[in-house]
Amino acid sequence: MITDYRKRFNEAFSTEKYDAFKQAVAADFDYMPTFRMAETPLFVDESLKKQLIDACEQVIDFIKNPDFKTQTQRALELNKEVPNETEHTEFLAIDFGICEENGAVVPKLIEVQGFPSLFNFQIEIFEKFKSVYPFLSELTPFFNNISNEEYYEIFGKVILGNHAPEEVVLLEIEPEKQNTKIDFYYCARQFGIKILCVTEVIKQGNQLYYNENGDLKPIKRIYNRVIFDELDVRTDLKLNFSFTEDLAVEWAGHPNWFFRISKFILPYLKGTYFIDTQLLSEIEEIPADLENYVLKPLFSFSGSGVVFHVTKADIDAVVDKDLYILQKKVHYKPVVQSPDGLVKAEIRVLCLWPNGADRPTLLCNLVRLSRGEMIGVKFNKDKDWVGGTLGLFTK
Repeated sequence: MITDYRKRFNEAFSTEKYDAFKQAVAADFDYMPTFRMAETPLFVDESLKKQLIDACEQVIDFIKNPDFKTQTQRALELNKEVPNETEHTEFLAIDFGICEENGAVVPKLIEVQGFPSLFNFQIEIFEKFKSVYPFLSELTPFFNNISNEEYYEIFGKVILGNHAPEEVVLLEIEPEKQNTKIDFYYCARQFGIKILCVTEVIKQGNQLYYNENGDLKPIKRIYNRVIFDELDVRTDLKLNFSFTEDLAVEWAGHPNWFFRISKFILPYLKGTYFIDTQLLSEIEEIPADLENYVLKPLFSFSGSGVVFHVTKADIDAVVDKDLYILQKKVHYKPVVQSPDGLVKAEIRVLCLWPNGADRPTLLCNLVRLSRGEMIGVKFNKDKDWVGGTLGLFTK
C-alpha cells in the first residue's frame, strides 16, 4: 500500500467528511445507495499494481485461446444458450483477494465475470472523494492513467455501438429494486439511454420495442444487466419475449459470456495468482481437511449459495455436482489501516473489450473492504471502514 497517502488520508479523515462524501453521491439523484460505501479508498502501490496487471493478462490470455469457446461450451449446456453470440465478451470483471503467501502480499484470483459491473459509479465516487479530499487528485483510479473523458469514450463505444442513444436500453429485472441502481442512473445520464425492466419490452415479430409516451421505439442494442439466476426464480414476471429467441437486436454484454467467463474456468487456471479449484463432479476423493475449502455454485452472483464452513454432508447434499466447485481457502492479509485496526480488501479489475480490439483493456477498478470472515454485506454488519470503494494509483 502507498503508506504516505494512507497517513495523509487518515489524518484528514473525519466522520463529518465521510457524511459529506455520502451526501455528495446522494445529491446527484436524490438517492442514497443501499449498499455501504466505505470511508476510504485503497491506496495501491506500484508492486501490487504490477501483480494485478500480470494476473489479469494471464486470465485474458486464457480467454483469448482459440479453443476457449469449445472448452466452455459445457457452461452453456448447463444453463441456457442465447442466439447471436458475439465474437468475444465486451465486459470483464476480475476479482482478486489481497492475500499473504510465504510472507508476501499477492493478489489471488477469486472470481472472473464476463459481465458488467459498476463501470459508471466507480468513476463518479472518485469525483466525490476528491471534492472532500482535494489531494486525492494527485492519484488516478485508472490503470493506464487516462482521463474521465477518454474512459467514457471507450465505454460509449461498448454501450452504444453504432446506434443512437434512444435505440439502446439498459435492461434489468425491476431496476428500481436493484442495489446497484445508482450505477444505472449514472449510465443513463452519461449516455442518454433508457433504463428498462424486462417486463416493459414489447416484441413484434423478431423486433423489440419500448413504449415512450405512447410511441413504440425500436430497441437496436441491449446493455444487459439481467442475471438468469434471478430471472429463473421470478416466475411472477410476465415477459413478452424470451432471451433464447432469435431476435433482431445487438448485445452490449451478450448473456452467453456470463456463463462462459465465470467460476467455470477457475479449475483451468494454474499459477502464482490462481487458487487450487476443482469441479465437484471431478473430485475422486473428498479432502480430509474440508475446513480449508469453500464450496461455491458456478453461476451464482454476489456470493449467493457459497458455503464457507464446508462439511461432507454439504457436498453429499449437492445434486448437480457439475454446477459446483470446491476451492481452497486463501488467507487475506489485512492491508488497510483504519483508525482502530487493519481491514481486508478485494479488488475487482474492470476491463472493456470494444468490438475490433485485439484484447480487453484494463481500465478502472472496484474495491470492497471487509472486517468480517468473508467479503460481503452479511459478514460486515454494524462495522465501519468496510464496504464498496475504489483503488487509487500514482500517476
